[in-house]
Order: sequence, then structure tokens, then C-alpha cells
Amino acid sequence: MLKHSPYILYSDGKGNIFEDETLFATGRSGCDALPVPDEGWIELPDGGSLYELPGRRGIGIDVITGEMRLCNKGSAVAAFIPPAHTGLYLSAYETEKDAPTLPLFCYTAAGWHDNKFYVPAVRIENDIRQECAGYDNTKIKNGAQHLLEAYPHNRLVKHLMQNCCMTYNCPAARNFSLGRWECPVPSSPACNANCIGCISFQPKEESIVSTQDRLTFKPTPEEIVEFTVPHLQSAPFPIVSFGQGCEGEPLLMWETIREAIIEMRKHTELGSININTNGSKPDAVKALCEAGLNSIRVSTNSARKNIYESYYRPNNYQFEDIVESLKVVRNFNGWTSINYFVFPGMTDSVEEYEALRKLIEETDLKMIQWRNFNIDPDWYLGKIGVTETGEFLGVKQLMELIKEEFPQVKYGYFNPSMERIKGNFEVDFAH
Repeated sequence: MLKHSPYILYSDGKGNIFEDETLFATGRSGCDALPVPDEGWIELPDGGSLYELPGRRGIGIDVITGEMRLCNKGSAVAAFIPPAHTGLYLSAYETEKDAPTLPLFCYTAAGWHDNKFYVPAVRIENDIRQECAGYDNTKIKNGAQHLLEAYPHNRLVKHLMQNCCMTYNCPAARNFSLGRWECPVPSSPACNANCIGCISFQPKEESIVSTQDRLTFKPTPEEIVEFTVPHLQSAPFPIVSFGQGCEGEPLLMWETIREAIIEMRKHTELGSININTNGSKPDAVKALCEAGLNSIRVSTNSARKNIYESYYRPNNYQFEDIVESLKVVRNFNGWTSINYFVFPGMTDSVEEYEALRKLIEETDLKMIQWRNFNIDPDWYLGKIGVTETGEFLGVKQLMELIKEEFPQVKYGYFNPSMERIKGNFEVDFAH
């Protein structure tokens, strides 16, 4: 337990971060700066990092008066917290008039206490598959080279190794280079949503840039099967996952994926075949389940139609379709997750809590992946037209309430392997 709240952090604009011992750090929920309960802080996990937030001044609590005020030194600071952890509060700051829009990362509150950095977060997942310490760069480089030599004509392997693994340091692609766990399979260059925070495509007139380039070709079923079958046959806790950050919407390529799944299952029954998707085409999802799809993860920023559609800006589908896709997979006794973008103050609002309860009941949802939302908070609220986020419960309280009412719903950050789906979910991890 901390002796007191951590001190606020500020940056000098030259890559140096300092603490201001006249102010305790606060957190942001919705549009408001708040004190963070002492028990909410954990040490910044390995793999976490700190950002300077240009054009923004941190908001803290004066250690003497207890009043909230701006930090008059440097720029505000936020933390990126690594996978398997969910942030409970955003960084609290006041934005100056000409401040630039922040890039597509998560902006968790951060502070300094007893010579350590702290963040308000929980570890939501014990699986170690994306632990920073688990990646050996020499082994990754050798593994990537081996795959490029083993599949010299495979455009997907080339894309995954040269772009995703070696350029973007994508954790899933790096794991594939090491022959373990979840193998990513990007399959669609196009998309049927226009997500505000899309990481692989941003319009030229937008004030931010995408963090990576999108897949530029349509892979063939043969290209997919060539490297996924050996992975399913030899990797520990194997998963093959369609739908990645470096592509559009995989359901637009459902015929190709269906053919690939049928062919994969002719060669091996091992492992889990998963799709990460916006869930926009329930009929396509049904066809994939008939072919042998085992699990689906549907991404959403909200269980509310208006908030969802304001962010995703869907083409030729609506929120009801994503709900239907989850139901379809459950009808085939498959595993269903939502990739739930957590925005403290909105995700844990009373209105959202009620909508999430309804979604779980209606779809018999199996899992919530509590993901940190990678977006500038003010830019996001402005883009979806939200000025008031309403009464909120607290992210931790929301998690506890849902768990109490729906004990069968699993919590995590990653798609579970077949061993976890069929066995003891809580302890069967990718060690």
C-alpha cells in the first residue's frame, strides 16, 4: 500500500521527465480530473513507457492545500501500459489552444513514488504471450529469416516478417517468428467501416497519421494454408487468427478465409481458428463456422448503438449485425469475445453498464477483453460528439459488478487457445 498518492510528472520537452513534489497525481475519468484511490496504483509494468503530451499542462492536487491546480512546469505526461494490463484512469491535463492532436496510443495517468513510476491499472490477464521479457531480438531475427527462406514465394509471410515483425515490432508477428502461440493472418486490404482511430488508414486531411501501413494485396487460400497448417501442427497452444491491425475487415474476404479453413482442417484438427472482426456480416460468420471457425473476437468501443456507430461509421451494416454475429458463433458452440475499448468515464458510465449487461445476456458472451483505447481522449469525444459522459461507476467497480452478475464471463486481453477454452481457463497459460 502506498504511503501517499504518487507525485505528478512533467516533461521538459527534451526527453526528460521529472516529478513535482508540490502536487499529487490525479486521473481523468470522462471529462473530469479526480483523485485516484491509493489502492488503484501499481508499479509501471515492464514494457510500459512514458509520453510527453505537448501543449498540455498536468492537473494535480496541491500537497498542502488539497486543492486541484495546474502543474506550472513543463508538459503533462501519460503512460503507455503494456498488453495484459487495463488502465483505470486517463492522464489528467488541461489542453492549450494550439495543442497538437495526440497520436494513436493509450494515455494512462502516471506518477512517481519512492523512486518508481506508478500507473492506475489492473493486470487483467495472466497469459505471458506478449511479455516484454519474452522477446529475444536475435531469435526473432533468425526466426523471421528462416520463415522467409522456408516460404520464398509467400506474400503473406513476407508481409508478416518484413513489415509486421521487423518494422513494427508487432507482438503477434514476433511470436509467429518464434513458432509459438497465436499466428496472425491478415487477409483483407479493404474495410467496411471508417473508424475514427483506425491504425492502418487515416484520410490525408486528418490531423493524425496511421501508425502502420495496411495490407496491399488479397492473399490466396493457398498462401494462407501454406504456413498456418505447420503452425497449428507444431506450435505450443496454437491459434491462427484472421483479422489484424495491419489490414481492413477480414469478413470482406470471407470466401477466401472459408476455403482456407476447410483446407486447414483437412490437414489438422489441432489448435484454434479465430477471427478478429467488426462482426458486420453475420451470414459470412455462419459460413465460416460451418467451415470450422472456433472463435470470434468482435471489436467495439461501446455496447450502445449510437456510441458505436459514431466511432465506427459503418458502411452497409449496423450495430445489430455485430450482436447477431456473436449469437451465430454461440449457436455453433464457438467461443465469443468482445475486444472492448476501455475509456474511463465512458466505458464505466451507468448507461454503458446497462447496455453491456444487455449485450452479455442477449449473446451469451464468453469473454471480455478489456483493451486500452489508443486515441487522444479529447479528439475522440469531439469526433463522436460527446460533451457529457454522465454518471460513472469506476472501471474496477464495473469489472466487479459484471463479474458478480455474470461469473461465467471470462476476463482477459488475448484470444484463448483451445487448451484454455476446453480446459481450466484460469491457469492454463502460455508458459
